[in-house]
Order: sequence, then structure tokens, then C-alpha cells
Amino acid sequence: MILCFDIGGSRIKAADATGGKVAPLGDTPTPIHDFAAFLSALHGYLRPDHRAIAISIAGCVDPDSQRIKVANIPGADGRALAPEIQGALGRPTLILNDADCFALAEARQGAGQGHRNVFGVILGTGVGGGLVIDGKLVSGPGGFAGEWGHGPVVKTQVAGVTLPEFPCGCGQVGCIDAVGSARGIEKIHHALHGATATSHAILTAWHASDPAATRTVQVWAALVAPALAMVLNTVGASIVPVGGGLSNDTALVALLDSTTRAMILRQTDRPLVVPAQCRIEPGLIGAAEAGLAAFG
Repeated sequence: MILCFDIGGSRIKAADATGGKVAPLGDTPTPIHDFAAFLSALHGYLRPDHRAIAISIAGCVDPDSQRIKVANIPGADGRALAPEIQGALGRPTLILNDADCFALAEARQGAGQGHRNVFGVILGTGVGGGLVIDGKLVSGPGGFAGEWGHGPVVKTQVAGVTLPEFPCGCGQVGCIDAVGSARGIEKIHHALHGATATSHAILTAWHASDPAATRTVQVWAALVAPALAMVLNTVGASIVPVGGGLSNDTALVALLDSTTRAMILRQTDRPLVVPAQCRIEPGLIGAAEAGLAAFG
């Protein structure tokens, strides 16, 4: 039995995992500043029959130092988190990035089943990703493999309009994270029309054929699809499961799919960019899959 956690800035979700099956145990608020309270929250789910711990977390773990960069949990930021949890809870501990867990979950139990190479994409508050090749999660130095949301690649002139150079939270300018997320849709809409609206309101208006919202969504797709197409040409993924809040809009995912497929080298009539299929929290499934593989 593996004890699994999906840890975000607001909630810690827990589950038992055995034989590929995941049984949720509930959740609790995340102590973001007090590390002792953070460890105590994890310990509250521990039982004698848990032989190891596997964690999905919204941060990047350096595979060499085991130190984590996790902006929304300051009490854990910069710590060698796996060794510290292992020392406190007395169980072997594995920690993975949440987008990596999402990609692994979709590759093993979701839309990526039967595909050799899977690129999992998160489109929500931010833009993230994880890469699974030949059934194995790819990490790389610094734990940043698959993080396609960052890098100054976004054009300022696209689809017949000129946009500002949007700054990104990573410190660069022109990242996909700055335009491809829910907040990105809002920024594009404001830049095009001078109007402030939530992404939900913009997408609702798009579905109602509102001209301004339609233009915003067209520009969004024109910005995001080229970067995604380049990634797919590079890694050879044959399926792209999409998670995050924007994935709930199946028409938006379908638009990104058709726009991206028109730009890749391997032309296909089959859907490539598709909504994620895992119904249980994919962070828990991905952590379980990785934990069971690591600890037998």
C-alpha cells in the first residue's frame, strides 16, 4: 500500500494506492508557511500498512539535489523535501511535479493509453506540461522537462493584430504561460478591445458568437498553437491530453486541436489535442503510478 498526496497551495488531497487502484482518503487545508504543520498534515493520513509515500506537488524538483522550487508553499520552498518528509514520517518518499503526474496519469489510465509518446498539457491558471516517452516519465536536469509554458517565443504581431509584450511570472517576456492561460485570455481580450472580463465570461460570449470574444479566442489559438506544434514536432507525441480549467471547454480544446494539427509535420485527421480522461484527481493517479513503480 502506497500513501499518495496531491499537494497544492490550498488543499492536500490524499489516497491509498495498491495494484494500480487509487482510493481517495479526503483532503485538508495546506499549511503554506508552517513546515512543521505541513508535515503534521501529511502524518495525519499515515497508517502502519503504508510502506512508501508518493507526492504530486505544484513545484519543480531538482533530481540531483532533491530541492524543490514551489512558489505557492513558501514553507517548503527550497527544501530537500523528499528526504525531510522521509525522515519525519519514516517512509521512503518520492516527489514529482504535478504536471508530470498529470501526464503520467493520462498516459497510463487516460487519453494516452495505447500511445507511445504522450505530451500532457495544463491550461488553467498557468500553462504547464509533462512528457511521457515509451511509457516512462521524462524529467531532466532541474525537473523542468515538459515545461513548455516558459521562454520568450510569443509573437507580438499575429492574426492581423499587434499585441503588447506580456510579462511572465518567471521574469521573462513573451511566454506561452502569459497568454495561454485563463488569465492570458483575459489579457488578450483587454489588449484587443480595452474591456475587462473574466475568461469564463469571454468563453461564454464566444459560444454565443459575440464578435469581440470570437476575435479574442482566435488570437489566443493563433498564439498558443505554433508553440505547441513545435513541441510536438520535437517530441513526437501522438496524443496531447489537456487538463486545467480551460480543458472543461471542449470547443476551445477542439479549436486548439485543429489549429495545431494544421501546423505539425505529421498530418493526421485524428484528434490530437483532446480533453483529459482521468476522472479521479490525476495528481493522485500519477503519484500512485510513479510510487508503485519505484517502490514495487
